[in-house]
Amino acid sequence: MKGRWAKLAFTGALLALLAGCSSKPTDRGQQYKDGKLHQPLALVNQPNAKGRPVNGKDFGDQVGQIKFASSSLYSRQSSTYSAVESWLMAGADTRQLRQFGLDAFQMEGVDNYGNVQFTGYYTPVVQARYTRQGEFQYPIYRMPPRSKGRKLPSRAQIYSGAIDERYIAGYSNSLIDNFMMDVQGSGYVDYGDGRPLTFFGYAGKNGWGYHSIGKELIDRGEVKREDMSMQAIRKWAEEHSAADVRELLETNPSFVFFKPENFAPVRGASAVPLVAKASVAADRALLPPGTVLLAEVPLLDQKGKFNGRYEMRLMVALDVGGAIKGQHFDIYQGIGTDAGHMAGFYNHYGRVWVLRSAPGAGQLLFSNQQKSNGMLLSGNAL
Repeated sequence: MKGRWAKLAFTGALLALLAGCSSKPTDRGQQYKDGKLHQPLALVNQPNAKGRPVNGKDFGDQVGQIKFASSSLYSRQSSTYSAVESWLMAGADTRQLRQFGLDAFQMEGVDNYGNVQFTGYYTPVVQARYTRQGEFQYPIYRMPPRSKGRKLPSRAQIYSGAIDERYIAGYSNSLIDNFMMDVQGSGYVDYGDGRPLTFFGYAGKNGWGYHSIGKELIDRGEVKREDMSMQAIRKWAEEHSAADVRELLETNPSFVFFKPENFAPVRGASAVPLVAKASVAADRALLPPGTVLLAEVPLLDQKGKFNGRYEMRLMVALDVGGAIKGQHFDIYQGIGTDAGHMAGFYNHYGRVWVLRSAPGAGQLLFSNQQKSNGMLLSGNAL
């Protein structure tokens, strides 16, 4: 999706709870079994992971997209990609990573016990028309010009017509659908004329701070914290008037503008087409673009509840998000309703290991010498 910016509405609800939790719940995948970690990334000889990655082909396809779309990004990570692919071909036994020249660095998680937060995002498909007609009353906007350092109108002002009509790219039949595409950072638009779907990529935002409507509903007592999801927000919207929905959305002054493109794939902030469940949005202050992750992802049932099982996945950090900070990943789920169904439920926890071709003695883990929490992330420091 996205040159993506913000995904605050449905994430982070349990961060404070986890930090002070003494009963060690497992309803969202918390494991609490590796002991306390004291640094953002900890070098381990062998990941304490069960099973083998289930998405080797998808991972290979994602690496192929990187190679095709960004030769510079591919070249920076090529030794790791080659080593991981050799490891996959040999059976992907986590006990043998070092035999293929790979180091594994376990992430400390949001609670310092290895529990990394997973949320989900997807690419929605919005029904629209080129002109305002019938039920199609809600404008979707291109990026208008903005003076340097100045904000564009707030969401409430935009809803009241503050943006010139020449920047309207179409009219949808659902204000909440527009908002969901806004939150996801991109989407496809079906103009209903039989032509291929038009990709609406992220073009920019208005410069106002993001306020979570999910948190707003929780604070108002409209939705229980444990029940918060995209589906819960949609259900609330269906049960309330258009004026109530607009009032809720206007509590978030931030607004996203789009760039329509024909025959365009879904791309992340790295300008690489995304493969579902093989790419994630990550915090670039912690992990550079193209970083390979081995993740133990909790499995959910159709009602969004953790079913007690996990699957191993290989994924690549190719996107960003305004709310995706630190020990938190947003997993790209794909396009359309089914992808949105699962993306809306994800706010769960699993373990993650960063994979990287083994550096020489004393070399830095990341060549750009990035820091996290004031600590240099180097192999010999962990």
